[in-house]
Amino acid sequence: MKGIKKMFWAVWRVWFYVVMLIPILIMSPFLVASILTERGYPYFFKMSRIWAKCVLFGMGFYYKVEKIQNLDPHKSYMFVANHTSMSDIMLMLAVVENPFVFVGKKSLSKIPLFGFFYKRTSILVDRNCSKSRMEVFDEAQKRIDRGLSICIFPEGGVPHDESILLDSFKDGAFRLAIEHQLPIVPLIFPDNKKRLSYTFYSGSPGLMRVKILPYVETIGKIAHRKEIKEEVRDLIYNELLEFEKLDKLK
Repeated sequence: MKGIKKMFWAVWRVWFYVVMLIPILIMSPFLVASILTERGYPYFFKMSRIWAKCVLFGMGFYYKVEKIQNLDPHKSYMFVANHTSMSDIMLMLAVVENPFVFVGKKSLSKIPLFGFFYKRTSILVDRNCSKSRMEVFDEAQKRIDRGLSICIFPEGGVPHDESILLDSFKDGAFRLAIEHQLPIVPLIFPDNKKRLSYTFYSGSPGLMRVKILPYVETIGKIAHRKEIKEEVRDLIYNELLEFEKLDKLK
C-alpha cells in the first residue's frame, strides 16, 4: 500500500509540471503578443489567471474565498500572503482580480517555458545582490505608474522546516508599500501546504481556502515600517491559528 501511495504521488507530481506547461503552450502566441508592449500587460494578466485556474483544476484543487473588504479595481495595492507551496502563485492569480506583478526570485526564470514569461513580466530580484534589491524599487514605481499592483511573499521563500506556521517577514514588501504609499492587503492560504508542499511524497487534491483581510493603510507611516511589518505578520499568523483550531474541531 505504501508503494502504491508513493507511485501515485510521483505521477501526480510529474502531472503538476505537465498541467503547468500545457496551457502555456496552447496560449503561447497570445501570451507572446501581450508582452510585446507595456500596454499589453492587462491582457497577459487575464490569460495568466486562466492559466492559474487551469493548473488548479487540473490538479484537483478547488478554492473558496472569504473576502472581508472589497478592493477598488482602479487602485494599486501591495498583496502579501504566507508562502508554503508551489501552488501559491496560481492561487494568488486565481483569487486576485486587480492586475498585479510578482516580485520574485530570479532563479524561477530558469524553469522551462514558464521562466520565459516570468522574467519578462515579473520584477526579479537576486537577494544576494544589493544592487538588484535596489533596482526593485525603480521597477515597482514603473508598474505602479501604469496602474498595476505588486505582489510579494514576505517570508522571502518557503521555510525548509514545514512545521513552521509562518516564518519571519523580510522588509522589502513593506519598504515598497510605504515608499509608494500602497495599501497592504494580507491574504491567508491555510491549506496550500497540505495540498502541495515541497515534500515530494505528499499532498492531495481538495479544498484550498483563502481569506482576504481588510487592507492596512501606509499613508503617512514612513517612520513606522517595522510596526506595520509586525502588524501584518500578526494578522496573517493569527488567522492561520484560527484555521488550525477550526480544523481540529472537525
